[in-house]
Formats: sequence, C-alpha cells, structure tokens
Amino acid sequence: MLTIEKLHPDFGARITGLDLNKDLTDEVVAELKAAIDEYSLLCFPSQDFDDDKQVAFTRLFGEPEPDHVALGQEGRIQYLGTIGNIDDEGNQRGNADRKTVFATGNNMWHSDSSFREVPSFISLMCVYEVPAEGGETQFASARAGYARLSEDEQQRINGLNVIHNYVFSRSKVAPDAVTPSHAASLPPVEQKLVRTNPGTGAKNYYVGSHAERVVGWGEAESRELLDGLLEAMTREEDVYTHAWQPREVVIWDNRCLLHRGTGYDADKYRRYMRQSRVIGDGSTLTEYGGV
Repeated sequence: MLTIEKLHPDFGARITGLDLNKDLTDEVVAELKAAIDEYSLLCFPSQDFDDDKQVAFTRLFGEPEPDHVALGQEGRIQYLGTIGNIDDEGNQRGNADRKTVFATGNNMWHSDSSFREVPSFISLMCVYEVPAEGGETQFASARAGYARLSEDEQQRINGLNVIHNYVFSRSKVAPDAVTPSHAASLPPVEQKLVRTNPGTGAKNYYVGSHAERVVGWGEAESRELLDGLLEAMTREEDVYTHAWQPREVVIWDNRCLLHRGTGYDADKYRRYMRQSRVIGDGSTLTEYGGV
C-alpha cells in the first residue's frame, strides 16, 4: 500500500510502499506521472538501484536526455551524469579541482536544461554516497510563485519570452570552463516565460540562472523582472531543503521547480549521486497552444 507524506506545503511528497525494482504496471506508471503533476517532487526511500536499472526506470517516463557535457565536449551520447566529486575510477576530487569548481554553478537557482531548445521534463537522482555535513539541495516552486502574483502582475508577464543561455550562467563561475565545442552545441535559446501544465492547467513562470534577458527588453529592465521573479519564489518559507540519503530515488519536475546545491567540503567528504533526465515534449514556444 502506497503512503504519501507531504514534504512542503507547496510541493513535494515522500512515497513509501513501492519497490521501483519490481515490474511497474502501466497503471502505476500513470499514477506516478499524475503525482509528478500534483507534487512536482517525489522521493522514494530505500530503493536498490544501479545505472542499468536507473536508465530503464527513466525510460518509463519518456525519452532519456543525453548529457550535454559529454555530447558538447566529446560528441558522445550518455544518459547518466555524476553529481558530486567522485570520478569514473572512484577517486575523490577536492575543492580546488577544476570540475569541482565548475560544478559550483549548480549552487545557483536553475532548472535543468532550460538552455536547450527542448528542455528537460524531469530529472531523476539515485543516491549512493553523501557528505556528513552539507551537500543538501534546495527546491522552490515557480507554480506557487506565479499563484502569489497579483492578477495585474500575471497579465504583465503572460506572453513574454526569455533567452536562456548556458554560457551566460556558467561564465559567472568559471569564464573559460565551457569549451568552444560545448558552447557551440548550446547556443542561446528562446523559452516562454509562463508555462502551463498540460495535465492540470496550473501555470508557472520559468526563470533561473540560465535566464539571460527578456526578448525585446533591455538588460536593466530584463534583470529587474527576472531577478524579482526569482526572489519572489525563493523566500525562506517557500524553500524546501532536501537532505539526501543513500538508496533514495528522487524525481523532480523541471517545468515548474527550481533547485540549487548548498555546497560541501569536497576535500573532506565524498558525494556520489547519479542523475538522468527525460526530454520534454518539445519547444516551450509551441507547447500547450504555443504563442
């Protein structure tokens, strides 16, 4: 029997009583998809996963998304990426390691792959090793943020489009860290500012660190709007901080949630989690009626 425990008043649910390793019927998968629409963040404790099982589970929700780093830097398709400081040989990377420094870009509020023409639908994380201190991930709901706006504010942003740019966001962390081939594979893209969930009709705005400017607006005006919307949805009381536990499987909806890492001492602790993603249905510019 499934048990659902809310994680935050606005979003999130911990689901127990389900073994994700067993064959999941079409009906159960449909229930999980509906739960994603309702709760945006799902946490399944005490699961026994490995890479092959994770990829198979990911495919139940749609087409896996190729990792943009492997694709852009090496032209290689892979569906899993490591979140943390452990390399492919199991060695620990410290605070000064170039990849550790580059990964601190994830400590800015963002939605996974909003910088791709077809952004992510969901991300799936399988947890193996976590630091004893730090290393949490914070989540906030842009759906709740949109609902808190006045009707005039909602009308003001409905119909606007925003340029999302990976190089723009990562240049704040390490200006030379994005290789030319990687940058060329991820040109700036245009996304709708206000998105609508096709299952529930709920609206949210789509911002974060990759959001560079509003189409047709100047830099100052764009930053005032985008930074203001981000600040409004990430007030302390609106943020859920997730302390990862080994053997968890966590799913979150990139269409309406932002997240960020909180940092940890990579010299002292190991952090090893594996992430996969599911590609969205298409460009945000044409989804659910389009513009």
